[in-house]
Amino acid sequence: MPVCHTGGRGFEPRQPRLNPPRGTTHPAPSATAGGAFVFFGRALTATYHVPVLADAVREWTRGGGRVVDATVGGGGHAALFRELGAEVLAVDRDPEAIAAARDRLGDTGIRYSTGPFGSAKVLGTVETFRPDRILLDLGVSSHQIDTDARGFTFRPGAPLDMRMAGGRGVTAADLLNTWPEQRLADAFATLADEPRARRLARAIVRRRGTAPFATSDDLVNAIREARGARAGPSDFARLFQALRIVVNQELEQLALALPALRATLVPGGRMAAITYHSGEDRIVKNAFRDWSRSCVCPPGQPVCTCRGRALGRLLTRKPIRPDAAELRANPRARSASLRAFEVAADG
Repeated sequence: MPVCHTGGRGFEPRQPRLNPPRGTTHPAPSATAGGAFVFFGRALTATYHVPVLADAVREWTRGGGRVVDATVGGGGHAALFRELGAEVLAVDRDPEAIAAARDRLGDTGIRYSTGPFGSAKVLGTVETFRPDRILLDLGVSSHQIDTDARGFTFRPGAPLDMRMAGGRGVTAADLLNTWPEQRLADAFATLADEPRARRLARAIVRRRGTAPFATSDDLVNAIREARGARAGPSDFARLFQALRIVVNQELEQLALALPALRATLVPGGRMAAITYHSGEDRIVKNAFRDWSRSCVCPPGQPVCTCRGRALGRLLTRKPIRPDAAELRANPRARSASLRAFEVAADG
């Protein structure tokens, strides 16, 4: 299954030349590149984060009074929840995102928790909050991509960082400079569907023997060596995205967090996830599908030994995707996919 080419919640629709003429500069594209996004009948004034699939999220939220927004990013979806009159618990592992959301939304009717949504600290806070809605908006925010110093972009000169947790943990450069060739190849093949993953891993190992990887240019040049001169932004985007997913252990966090978060929902509560990568979507799809089955025993097992009942029901037989109008307004939403699940009313 092909992965998305976005780098998470943001897509860079117009990349600068990777070798700009001397003396020229290329400012980062704005978070609203591609048009103004209209939100509840007015244009968003903040450019920190453009919420995706706002109409679908609004419909999913109706009837809810206590919503967990994880991850909150720039607060676009949290603002929507507040407009609907819900109390909000905003979660993000990025302290900068929490600070920006608080500056935008204040503290009335909203509380904040900093950390990965699957951490014991955050899960304890969520359980105490007793939510009836949980939204997971996965990937990275527009602000993270647009801030070159965070290292999520392949724009020239950006550091190979990619850490979501505000400077904690290993960087993308650390992985590129220390991982063995086979491990690098496996990551690029699995998370980026890269047909020349082994060649790319070999190029990285050879190049780091001369000088350590430090900036986006180093990885872009290795990709060009492995894929040839025609390698372009779509190749860079999916390979940088794969590296970011590894740095932040995003798929592992998601797989562990989903059942723990479901358990915090009140009876009849709903969970939705917006994904941007086939690996994320597969984890969400399989979890929601299994929860909606009355039996998950292995095929052919003569006696049911599992829970023997469904934990709830699917609200989305197929994922909801942005329509043409939203894509014109917000090109960065183009790989977004929303799936939703409702917990059984009897808990």
